[in-house]
Amino acid sequence: MKPAERLAFAERPERRFALAMAAPGVLVLIVTTTFPLLYLIWQSLHNINLAMPGMDRFMGLENYERMWADERFWAAFGFTLIYTGSTVAMQLVIGLAMALLILRIPRAQWVFRIAAILPIVLAPVVVGLFWRSLMLTPDFGIVDFASRSLGLGSHNWLGDPVLARVSVIVIHTWQWTPFVFLYMLAAIAALPSDLFEAARIDRANAWRRFRYITLPLIRPAIIVVVILRMTVALSAFAAIYAATGGGPGTVTEIINLYAYRVSFAELSLGYGAAVAVVLLALTMLVAALLFRVRREA
Repeated sequence: MKPAERLAFAERPERRFALAMAAPGVLVLIVTTTFPLLYLIWQSLHNINLAMPGMDRFMGLENYERMWADERFWAAFGFTLIYTGSTVAMQLVIGLAMALLILRIPRAQWVFRIAAILPIVLAPVVVGLFWRSLMLTPDFGIVDFASRSLGLGSHNWLGDPVLARVSVIVIHTWQWTPFVFLYMLAAIAALPSDLFEAARIDRANAWRRFRYITLPLIRPAIIVVVILRMTVALSAFAAIYAATGGGPGTVTEIINLYAYRVSFAELSLGYGAAVAVVLLALTMLVAALLFRVRREA
């Protein structure tokens, strides 16, 4: 027997043991994710309306054709893109700036780390209710008090269409910027210090050190955090539902909230499943593109 064959033969028990250890977890993953996903796709191809249970039938792609002509869906789709792009961009810029600033503070960094964890551990529905009842209430909210103190007047932050959109974007950004801050802080702190010392000796200023050393080295971390934040923003639901309920009207309705309303308010489960499948496809497409960018980084 050749050495390579003997090595492969010796590794077989270890492979069997590894498969045996991984099998329960893989089985649970298949049961809890793959089967519901297949059932969701099956539902999207059928007319399932709980208001008319006797009308269930196979529809093929009719739900998707209906979606193509649904103005409300396209409005939700457009705001989903705005919501995701703006929140992720602001989280990245503010979180990276905070990380660079905190690294210049040699002492008491732990205080900022602990403070950054607090918004993250709150449930999104709690965050939405907190902003709705304490921060954005007209006349009594903290934001409205600050606006009146600056001479900008009182506003119906969640009742005005433009301000409501801005408000839900700010709410999501407020909760998840600390996550980006902690991630960027860890990535920058792990960079080798000798590169920066050499750059200082060569009289490179702070901007050049950031542009030519820090930014290229943390690019993979930036792409990972963008992937994580985009997937969460695309599937956001609880904070918006608690703060505005998708209103006023439907101006703050994103795809996830629209799928919920179609399924459980209008009882059209088939069409709601089709909307959810489109959201899933959009999330997977964005994640695949970003992972490709990461491999090329």
